[in-house]
Amino acid sequence: MRPSSLVLLAGAVSAPAVAGTVTVTVPRLNVAEYHRPYVAIWLEPVGGGAARTLAVWYDVKKKGNEPGTKWLSDLRAWWRKGGRSLKLPADGVSGATRTPGQYTIPLPADIKPGQYVLNVEAARETGGRELVSVPITAAGGRATGKSELGAVAVTR
Repeated sequence: MRPSSLVLLAGAVSAPAVAGTVTVTVPRLNVAEYHRPYVAIWLEPVGGGAARTLAVWYDVKKKGNEPGTKWLSDLRAWWRKGGRSLKLPADGVSGATRTPGQYTIPLPADIKPGQYVLNVEAARETGGRELVSVPITAAGGRATGKSELGAVAVTR
Protein backbone atom coordinates (compact mmCIF):
# COMPACT_ATOMS: atom_id res chain seq x y z
CA MET A 1 0.00 0.00 0.00
CA ARG A 2 1.31 3.46 -0.83
CA PRO A 3 1.77 6.03 1.99
CA SER A 4 -0.86 8.31 0.44
CA SER A 5 -3.40 5.44 0.69
CA LEU A 6 -2.72 5.17 4.41
CA VAL A 7 -3.52 8.83 4.88
CA LEU A 8 -6.86 8.38 3.11
CA LEU A 9 -7.72 5.34 5.25
CA ALA A 10 -6.80 7.15 8.43
CA GLY A 11 -9.15 9.99 7.50
CA ALA A 12 -11.99 7.51 6.97
CA VAL A 13 -11.93 6.39 10.61
CA SER A 14 -14.17 8.68 12.60
CA ALA A 15 -14.28 9.40 16.31
CA PRO A 16 -17.29 8.15 18.29
CA ALA A 17 -20.27 10.50 18.08
CA VAL A 18 -20.90 12.61 21.14
CA ALA A 19 -23.97 14.51 22.30
CA GLY A 20 -21.93 17.13 24.14
CA THR A 21 -19.37 17.40 26.89
CA VAL A 22 -19.19 17.50 30.65
CA THR A 23 -16.52 19.70 32.23
CA VAL A 24 -15.65 19.06 35.87
CA THR A 25 -13.30 21.17 37.95
CA VAL A 26 -11.38 19.58 40.81
CA PRO A 27 -10.33 22.56 42.93
CA ARG A 28 -6.97 23.02 44.60
CA LEU A 29 -7.61 22.95 48.34
CA ASN A 30 -5.28 24.50 50.87
CA VAL A 31 -5.30 21.74 53.49
CA ALA A 32 -2.57 20.09 55.56
CA GLU A 33 -3.15 16.58 54.19
CA TYR A 34 -4.42 16.55 50.62
CA HIS A 35 -5.69 13.39 48.93
CA ARG A 36 -7.06 13.27 45.41
CA PRO A 37 -10.84 12.79 45.47
CA TYR A 38 -12.71 9.79 44.23
CA VAL A 39 -15.28 11.11 41.72
CA ALA A 40 -18.37 9.57 40.10
CA ILE A 41 -20.23 11.20 37.21
CA TRP A 42 -23.62 9.87 36.15
CA LEU A 43 -26.85 10.77 34.37
CA GLU A 44 -30.36 10.17 35.66
CA PRO A 45 -33.64 10.66 33.80
CA VAL A 46 -35.74 13.38 35.49
CA GLY A 47 -38.85 11.19 35.68
CA GLY A 48 -36.98 8.27 37.22
CA GLY A 49 -35.28 5.32 35.66
CA ALA A 50 -31.88 3.71 35.56
CA ALA A 51 -28.83 5.85 36.19
CA ARG A 52 -25.98 5.71 33.66
CA THR A 53 -22.44 6.04 34.97
CA LEU A 54 -20.26 8.14 32.66
CA ALA A 55 -17.04 8.12 34.68
CA VAL A 56 -15.60 6.87 37.97
CA TRP A 57 -12.21 8.17 39.05
CA TYR A 58 -10.67 6.12 41.85
CA ASP A 59 -7.37 4.61 42.96
CA VAL A 60 -7.28 1.98 40.22
CA LYS A 61 -3.78 0.73 41.15
CA LYS A 62 -3.79 1.08 44.92
CA LYS A 63 -0.59 -0.03 46.65
CA GLY A 64 -0.74 -2.83 49.17
CA ASN A 65 -3.42 -5.48 49.53
CA GLU A 66 -6.41 -3.11 49.62
CA PRO A 67 -8.33 -2.76 46.38
CA GLY A 68 -9.05 0.85 45.40
CA THR A 69 -12.69 -0.12 44.93
CA LYS A 70 -13.02 -0.60 48.70
CA TRP A 71 -13.65 3.12 49.22
CA LEU A 72 -16.07 3.68 46.34
CA SER A 73 -19.00 3.28 48.72
CA ASP A 74 -17.95 6.68 50.16
CA LEU A 75 -19.53 8.10 46.98
CA ARG A 76 -22.85 7.39 48.70
CA ALA A 77 -25.38 8.77 46.21
CA TRP A 78 -23.68 7.15 43.20
CA TRP A 79 -23.20 3.90 45.13
CA ARG A 80 -26.95 3.69 45.87
CA LYS A 81 -27.95 4.66 42.30
CA GLY A 82 -26.03 1.81 40.71
CA GLY A 83 -22.37 1.99 41.62
CA ARG A 84 -22.47 -1.11 43.77
CA SER A 85 -23.72 -3.21 40.85
CA LEU A 86 -21.17 -1.86 38.34
CA LYS A 87 -18.39 -4.35 37.57
CA LEU A 88 -15.13 -2.42 37.89
CA PRO A 89 -12.89 -1.61 36.22
CA ALA A 90 -15.39 -0.71 33.50
CA ASP A 91 -13.98 -0.04 30.04
CA GLY A 92 -14.39 3.61 29.06
CA VAL A 93 -15.74 4.53 32.52
CA SER A 94 -13.03 3.77 35.08
CA GLY A 95 -10.03 6.00 35.49
CA ALA A 96 -7.46 7.14 37.99
CA THR A 97 -8.04 9.94 40.47
CA ARG A 98 -7.26 13.40 39.13
CA THR A 99 -5.08 16.22 40.40
CA PRO A 100 -6.65 19.67 40.76
CA GLY A 101 -7.67 21.02 37.36
CA GLN A 102 -10.42 21.05 34.75
CA TYR A 103 -11.41 17.81 32.99
CA THR A 104 -13.72 17.19 30.06
CA ILE A 105 -15.53 13.94 29.26
CA PRO A 106 -17.94 13.29 26.39
CA LEU A 107 -21.68 12.84 26.75
CA PRO A 108 -22.42 9.69 24.72
CA ALA A 109 -24.46 10.22 21.55
CA ASP A 110 -26.71 7.22 22.28
CA ILE A 111 -28.49 9.01 25.13
CA LYS A 112 -32.19 8.96 24.35
CA PRO A 113 -34.03 12.28 24.07
CA GLY A 114 -35.49 13.48 27.34
CA GLN A 115 -34.79 15.47 30.45
CA TYR A 116 -31.81 14.48 32.57
CA VAL A 117 -29.88 15.49 35.64
CA LEU A 118 -26.11 15.15 35.58
CA ASN A 119 -24.66 14.28 38.97
CA VAL A 120 -21.04 14.66 40.02
CA GLU A 121 -20.04 13.37 43.43
CA ALA A 122 -16.62 13.64 45.08
CA ALA A 123 -15.27 12.16 48.30
CA ARG A 124 -11.81 12.65 49.71
CA GLU A 125 -9.90 10.78 52.42
CA THR A 126 -9.57 13.08 55.45
CA GLY A 127 -11.72 15.50 53.50
CA GLY A 128 -15.32 16.06 52.70
CA ARG A 129 -17.94 14.71 50.37
CA GLU A 130 -19.95 16.77 47.91
CA LEU A 131 -22.67 16.14 45.34
CA VAL A 132 -23.37 18.64 42.55
CA SER A 133 -26.47 18.11 40.38
CA VAL A 134 -26.97 19.90 37.06
CA PRO A 135 -30.36 19.82 35.29
CA ILE A 136 -29.61 19.47 31.60
CA THR A 137 -31.55 21.69 29.19
CA ALA A 138 -31.33 21.73 25.40
CA ALA A 139 -28.39 24.12 25.67
CA GLY A 140 -26.69 22.34 28.58
CA GLY A 141 -26.37 23.37 32.22
CA ARG A 142 -24.02 24.61 34.90
CA ALA A 143 -23.56 24.43 38.68
CA THR A 144 -20.74 25.04 41.14
CA GLY A 145 -19.69 23.09 44.18
CA LYS A 146 -18.82 24.66 47.52
CA SER A 147 -15.81 22.63 48.68
CA GLU A 148 -14.78 19.34 47.06
CA LEU A 149 -15.91 20.29 43.54
CA GLY A 150 -15.63 23.47 41.53
CA ALA A 151 -17.59 24.34 38.40
CA VAL A 152 -19.51 21.57 36.61
CA ALA A 153 -20.76 22.41 33.13
CA VAL A 154 -22.63 20.51 30.42
CA THR A 155 -22.54 21.71 26.84
CA ARG A 156 -24.65 20.22 24.07
